Amino acid sequence: MVKVDELLKGAREAMSVKKVFGDPVEQGGVTVIPVAKIGGGGGGGGDTDGNGGGGFGLAAKPAGAYVITDGEVKWKPAVNPSQRVLGWQLVTAFAIFVWWRRSRR
Repeated sequence: MVKVDELLKGAREAMSVKKVFGDPVEQGGVTVIPVAKIGGGGGGGGDTDGNGGGGFGLAAKPAGAYVITDGEVKWKPAVNPSQRVLGWQLVTAFAIFVWWRRSRR
């Protein structure tokens, strides 16, 4: 049976700063530090007979990177191409709808 202390220890380790910031990579005088967005949740419970359990979930996705060049730090966000495509599809659909409405007049 998993103890609550063990579950919480695992959760703390999973959401440490080392999971959010990757190891710096340096090449040609440029240092890149990758950054991720991390979210998680957990829960547990039991009854009066000593039966119970718990669980923890964790999700991570790229957020971007800090780029350090000649002592200057710049934030470069990660780009999700599918979100950009969806955005343009919505704009295009709206434009076609407006054109269709106006052409019916």
